[in-house]
Amino acid sequence: MTAPDRPHRPLFAIALRLTAVICLSVMFITVRLASERGVHVVESLFYRQALALPVVLAWVMMAGGLHSVQTRRIRIHASRMMLGLTGMLLNFLSYILLPPAEAATIGFTMPVFGTILSALILHEATGVHRWGAVLIGFVGVLVMIRPDAGHFPIQGVAVAIAAALVTASVSLVLRELGRTEPAGVVVFWFTALSMIPLGIAMPFVAQAHDPVTWAMLLMIGLFGGIAQLCLTSALRWGPVSVVLPMDYSAIIWTTLLGLAIGEDWPMATTWIGATLIVASGLYIAWREHVRARQPMVSPAVQRPG
Repeated sequence: MTAPDRPHRPLFAIALRLTAVICLSVMFITVRLASERGVHVVESLFYRQALALPVVLAWVMMAGGLHSVQTRRIRIHASRMMLGLTGMLLNFLSYILLPPAEAATIGFTMPVFGTILSALILHEATGVHRWGAVLIGFVGVLVMIRPDAGHFPIQGVAVAIAAALVTASVSLVLRELGRTEPAGVVVFWFTALSMIPLGIAMPFVAQAHDPVTWAMLLMIGLFGGIAQLCLTSALRWGPVSVVLPMDYSAIIWTTLLGLAIGEDWPMATTWIGATLIVASGLYIAWREHVRARQPMVSPAVQRPG
């Protein structure tokens, strides 16, 4: 079925995206629990990718076979892999160092950093609307973490912000890859290539674990793989403007899961900051949607968003 003939099923796309967000929330909480049982973060990364690889391979075989993942852009895939692994490492660490709700909330600043990087690196026209949203997003972070109060470890906040920045950088590389590579090809090469550096690192950190810990590592890989496929599949059935807002439901799932494992209810400042950050991200997404619907004009006269 070609893209133009593919049916538009927004409710199905929303369900897939929600499933992905819930799976990611479970994965991050499980990474936190595994860390408390002595699992090194590199181990979590290794099993996240290794156990997801069979799922990705099955998907590739059903979608078109191994020949469908041939590529002439292996260097860009390798760059995407290194950035992606770095972002995943930082995200894992942010959930280890911070309460889950706060780690998820700071992660919502990714569109804010994406706007900044698009302006600085891609020289995209960025007007007062999106710069205003960027400012609101950073105000939200300040309200949430209240630097003067010392509620959260500064290293955890720094790691979470770095994770959002690296994830935004990955989005720029994915935008470039998306011009020639289908989503399945990108997912396959990210998963497969990541096994090289992780396989080299594993002998230095691998440990024996009890059955409960092994079950957690299995969950990290399983839920991570399902999330990756659902994230990609959601965009086949609905536009970004429909599915993207579902990502912000992560604050709900991480809060509930955090409470289930004994974390405290997030402070009022977390909710206020989250509201500002989510509003910032949604506004940036809306402006992108508006700009995408505008007819193409000369860059000299194109109105910044």
